Amino acid sequence: MKKAYLILQNGQVFPAHRFGADGEISAELVFTTGMVGYLETLTDPSFHGQIVLQTFPLIGNYGVISEDFESTRPALSAYIVRNICEMPSNFRSEGSLADYLEKENIIGLCGLDTRKLTKIIREYGVMNAAITNEIPEDISAFSEELAQSALSSSVENVTCKKTHTLNPDGKKHIVLWDFGYKKNIAQEMIKRGYKITVVPASTPAEEILSYQANGILLSNGPGDPAKNTEIIQTLGIVAQSNIPLFGICLGHQLLALAKGARSTKLKYGHRGANQPVRDIKSNRLYITSQNHGYAIDSETLPACARLSFTHVNDATCEGIEYLDIPAFSVQFHPEACGGPMDTNFLFDQFIAMMGGADNAVE
Repeated sequence: MKKAYLILQNGQVFPAHRFGADGEISAELVFTTGMVGYLETLTDPSFHGQIVLQTFPLIGNYGVISEDFESTRPALSAYIVRNICEMPSNFRSEGSLADYLEKENIIGLCGLDTRKLTKIIREYGVMNAAITNEIPEDISAFSEELAQSALSSSVENVTCKKTHTLNPDGKKHIVLWDFGYKKNIAQEMIKRGYKITVVPASTPAEEILSYQANGILLSNGPGDPAKNTEIIQTLGIVAQSNIPLFGICLGHQLLALAKGARSTKLKYGHRGANQPVRDIKSNRLYITSQNHGYAIDSETLPACARLSFTHVNDATCEGIEYLDIPAFSVQFHPEACGGPMDTNFLFDQFIAMMGGADNAVE
């Protein structure tokens, strides 16, 4: 394997081995704690523009399975693992992870101390990092410049280019507002019998409302939610229509901002399939899949909004119910693949809000 170096903005250098594509890149470095679901991680549009570090030490053991993708290709900038499995074993496998990343021109690094890297991020927070072929002569100047770089993604990089329809024979109809949606969000509504009109992030309010859908689903996506000023303004108009709204992840944040709340950046975010949340009404705990670096500040919620879920570890906002409009939202992913599926019932809650509880799935 070829050598490469991961350089952090604080000047620390990690020698590594390459797999996947060659090349050099700079991006924000984040970690995710999922023990399974690496294919879903690779193809999650919310990771667009980031270097993703897997904390689980062995990745690639069940190969590449295109049926499990959340989008058509990897969204991230680079991928870091402790050990890469070169000989996957799974009856569904279509090839190795290394070959797949090389084909998709995604840089991979292995052989690093991922535990040490994760502890650094937990202590200092997410940071910029660079993957290079050589260590720069002036590492101090290089890391200082890296620290000052603005390396973040945006919804425009991942939203669809034009409006299209999924499951056109569905009995009822929703609009899926695409900020970088994961395939399984749509699949959950399709298996409940819904026709889906997927619209780009920049779609005007008039067009969205013209579809006269039973409900509007606000998808996940990458980046700082507060930077989406035009979308937030449009969403504020749509929210006044009295059409039921369900926001997931970035969609949750954008709806809250449209209603007057504020967002804040988390130290190292919530990324992984083992994030515990508490249902405030029932006091029940759920294990959820999450992928976000920002959260809504609970103290800034307007009077028309009520906190519905909180994160067990840091008490941040994980869900909101609105009292003045038919809408609710969650920070986590109820459609999670490969799991957990504890909160899948929220899609049925959305259907009930649209007046179609008879279409709910057990």
